[in-house]
Amino acid sequence: MTEASLDLEEQIARIRRMREESEKFSAEQHKLLAEQMKLAAEAAKLERDRWLAPWLLAVAALGGALGIVQFFLHLAGRG
Repeated sequence: MTEASLDLEEQIARIRRMREESEKFSAEQHKLLAEQMKLAAEAAKLERDRWLAPWLLAVAALGGALGIVQFFLHLAGRG
């Protein structure tokens, strides 16, 4: 082989290695993006739950209070 063909083969090999590294990097980026989206969805769920918790507690307390009132009215013979 001539020196020019060896140089060309080296350049082709280098380009192939760079392309493989680029594909690995791209795959890793896609993996990290998917993880970021998953974490963002989890954060949104936790934020929604944090906002909803006081309302659920208030509704449960109101339902419990109404249940107690109904129970005492039943005991008093009015329910």
